[in-house]
Amino acid sequence: MKILLAEDEEQLSRVYKAALEHQGYEVDQAFNGQEALDLALESVYHVIILDIMMPVKTGLEALKEIRESGNKSHIIMLTAMAEINDRVTGLDSGADEYLTKPISLKELLARLRSMERRLDTFTPKILTAGTVSLNIAEQELTAGNSIRLSSKESQLMEFLMLNTDKSLSIKEIFQQVWGRDDDEEVTQDYVYVYISYLRQKLKAIKADLEITGEEAGPFKLAAIGGDSHV
Repeated sequence: MKILLAEDEEQLSRVYKAALEHQGYEVDQAFNGQEALDLALESVYHVIILDIMMPVKTGLEALKEIRESGNKSHIIMLTAMAEINDRVTGLDSGADEYLTKPISLKELLARLRSMERRLDTFTPKILTAGTVSLNIAEQELTAGNSIRLSSKESQLMEFLMLNTDKSLSIKEIFQQVWGRDDDEEVTQDYVYVYISYLRQKLKAIKADLEITGEEAGPFKLAAIGGDSHV
């Protein structure tokens, strides 16, 4: 699971990062609200941990802009303040939960484990982007008309649609779609093969979306007319 940790107190951030990485999580750090916002717009995170009191942009300001961008990552706010209004504002702006500083690392790790279990079991039935919809259960992609997808095509399309307009590296895609496969012959070369399959199928259904990017990546699902299509 990939985590964005936004905490401006560098010593605390190092402690949190070390504890999270010791549990096997991948962690990127930000030390102000603007940096957190920029990283959230550029990369894919399962969880974003935002301190409220940060320079340049507060955690609440970053939170609002992250949600306005369509980002659906689970967001945990860290606060040293007891005022109920800050919690209400954060929840209304899209925070999923709060932890009060100084936080208990045991509690944070327990919450992350709980979230991992939910991520493994919860998936929306239908995703939409532009005129395109993906019925995950039926593995059916629809726009002007419909087409069936293979299991891996459906998983890849789901990941792209959950991260529309984000540049996704081959490594990120491979870990998400093939990362749990036991087949040792499956390599990252498969990513471009399946990207090519999906490009053909998007054209076949007359979608208003395309997958941009060169063979080595990164790739992005975006409205037609954005970056040059390959």
